Amino acid sequence: MNRVPMLAAGHAAVDVYQGAVPALVPFLVAERGYGYVAVSGVVLAATLSSSVVQPLFGVLTDRWRMPWLIPVSMVVAGAGVAAGGVADSYVLTWLAVALSGLGVAAYHPESARLARIASAGSHVRMSWFSLGGTLGFASAPVLVTPLLAAWGLGASPWLAAPALAGALATLPAVRALTGGGGTRAAAAEAERGRDDWRAFARLTLVIVFRSVVYVGLSTFVALYLGGGAAGAVALFVLFAGGAAGTVLGGRLAARWGRVRTMRLAYAAAVPAVAGVVLAPGPAAYVFVAASSIALYVPFSLHVTLGQDLLPNRVGTAGGVTLGLAVSVGGLTSPLVGLVAEATSLRTALACLVAFPVLAWLLARTLKEPAPA
Repeated sequence: MNRVPMLAAGHAAVDVYQGAVPALVPFLVAERGYGYVAVSGVVLAATLSSSVVQPLFGVLTDRWRMPWLIPVSMVVAGAGVAAGGVADSYVLTWLAVALSGLGVAAYHPESARLARIASAGSHVRMSWFSLGGTLGFASAPVLVTPLLAAWGLGASPWLAAPALAGALATLPAVRALTGGGGTRAAAAEAERGRDDWRAFARLTLVIVFRSVVYVGLSTFVALYLGGGAAGAVALFVLFAGGAAGTVLGGRLAARWGRVRTMRLAYAAAVPAVAGVVLAPGPAAYVFVAASSIALYVPFSLHVTLGQDLLPNRVGTAGGVTLGLAVSVGGLTSPLVGLVAEATSLRTALACLVAFPVLAWLLARTLKEPAPA
């Protein structure tokens, strides 16, 4: 039985909490009077704890198999956000959100390992697992905003529901892949090659460059296209394009291979990102969609490539490709803002075109590894 849909549902449930924290910000400002620095500190707590710590969990899952960590980490992620909304001090709110981030960090390396086993080498199946996370992140504002707008921060304990539902949905797959399916899992991990750390370092830089341009777009494209309804449409197009690109990437990789698909995607991203800046009026939305699709086509491929480059460190590879490298975009987005303030937002977004170029150049140095 294909267990990937169950794992994808769990991935969606846990990544809701990556998008939930930014969605909490307006309510923390309105109900508690937090300033911009205070709320940015809350978001930073979630970002750092959910991403920078992920490689550590990857190292731990490489040393010890911890399938129990998947449902437990989901519950922790949901409990942190639920508690953050009702905490009665800034310190407790910060700690609760950081706890949620730790839950997110703990989830990804072990779940990526099981998804690799469940997908049995299928790039299409792995793309569906990655799609779950993309949809979870994108759906967070839809879940959080109406609930808190109607009942305020006091209703935040209800935000634990997706985590509980996701844990229950994932448990059968975890049991099958580590219990009755343990023989198959062991066989899948038995054939191991040599770790290629140099190639993995280059892949990590590719992911970093991709993160910088995507997070830069998601942070500023709504403002660039006018804010309000126009900006909301731009973000919807950006997120929808990401979902489409994730699925498309798996299908293209099955036909052309992962490295070739990745190279073509980053090559296509260069004119697409440039078009966001240069295209007049409504035509810019077409390029927003094209940029998102091109940047998400290699998203799931990064994970499996990293795992094949580090066959003896699958958890570490998942922690880096899903966590640390992805977070860099969030850490560098203030620099994009500084450029915008010093020049213009158009100039700042134009600078982003350099990053898919760099990703394409580095991708050209990679070769398709043999599956581990």
